[in-house]
Amino acid sequence: MDVIFENSWQLLDGLAVTIQVTLGAAVVALLMAFTAGLGRLSRFRTVRVLSVCYIEFFRGTSALVQLFWLFFVLPFFGVTLSPMIAGIGGLGLCVGAYGAEVVRAGILAVPKAQIESAAALNLSSAQMIWHVVMPQAVRIMLPSFGNLFIELLKISSLVSLITLQDLTFQAASINAVTLRVVPIFTSVLVLYFILSMIINGFMRLLERRFNVGIEPGIAR
Repeated sequence: MDVIFENSWQLLDGLAVTIQVTLGAAVVALLMAFTAGLGRLSRFRTVRVLSVCYIEFFRGTSALVQLFWLFFVLPFFGVTLSPMIAGIGGLGLCVGAYGAEVVRAGILAVPKAQIESAAALNLSSAQMIWHVVMPQAVRIMLPSFGNLFIELLKISSLVSLITLQDLTFQAASINAVTLRVVPIFTSVLVLYFILSMIINGFMRLLERRFNVGIEPGIAR
């Protein structure tokens, strides 16, 4: 394990980059998920079509190729992105497309009786969405979003292929010099697992927070 201690600062630098990419991409993914998810339910056909095009394109193409396109292809069109921006943007757009379906399904899962009751109270569309639909829909969405964020953490290692010095990149660099494969990649495996457990714990806390006052077994 001496190789780990000798290169601990390099691994910690990579860990910090991995956390930064994951958090940044999660913010982008949430924004795109709610934008496209609500867009799919819009009464305007153009908005629905644009939302579907975004969702199907990013779900139907490789996340790695998307990153390569943003980082290596865009410069040919006069747009150059830093590895960090390309990594956060690419992963956020990709995961956001899957999140959009979670948002759509969560909203559709809200009982119609709730919406009819809100309409009977003469609530506006905006009031209905934010005070009646969203509180119930978010509670339904949280478990799926937890899974998506863990998947986001795992695919964040792809940014090492666009020269971003994340945890995987640093581990590969250390291994290239020391050739100590087992301790290096075992340590990295453990670090990814710890991060995923932190995400899982945080999402469980959010679920408990949103389920306050809801009795177990009651349909939501």
